[in-house]
Amino acid sequence: MKRSTQVLLIAVIVLVILGGSVVGRYNQLIELETSVDGGWAQVENQLQRRADLVPNLVNTVKGYAAHEEGVFTEIAEARSRLMGANSPEAQMEANAGLDSALSRLLAISEAYPELKADTSFVRLQDELAGTENRIATERMRFNERVQIWNASIRKFPTNILAGMLGKKAKSFFEVEAEVHQAPQVEF
Repeated sequence: MKRSTQVLLIAVIVLVILGGSVVGRYNQLIELETSVDGGWAQVENQLQRRADLVPNLVNTVKGYAAHEEGVFTEIAEARSRLMGANSPEAQMEANAGLDSALSRLLAISEAYPELKADTSFVRLQDELAGTENRIATERMRFNERVQIWNASIRKFPTNILAGMLGKKAKSFFEVEAEVHQAPQVEF
């Protein structure tokens, strides 16, 4: 074999190996990004479930606490913002508002012993608690996927390919600081 043929053969082998590596990393990026998107879809699914439960819970509480109109209005507005949010970031922000409003609603329920004994209220409260647990689980899974995605697009040599493809870091689903504070209910 001639020397030039050997060099050409080696160059082709190197190119095939590099090409295979790029294709493998590209497919990995697609798989990870799809996983993050799927994780967010699960979070949205649980947020929708909660948004569907809220009107029933509000109507049950309204019968007992008719003078708490401000809380009901706040919940309705927060739910509307959540339903109208277009991006994960907007949905996260709207969700924080709904968290706060629901905390106030549940705090109000403590002031009405007969409400706490109402079967439909108890059932709805249990459903809401279960939904909150599902949301927490899906948030955790989403954040795990985001962590893997963000780490992957920062590692060499994948960071080069990610940069060329315009792949950016994803935002974590973080809890707003105000959610850590107990709601204040005044009569």
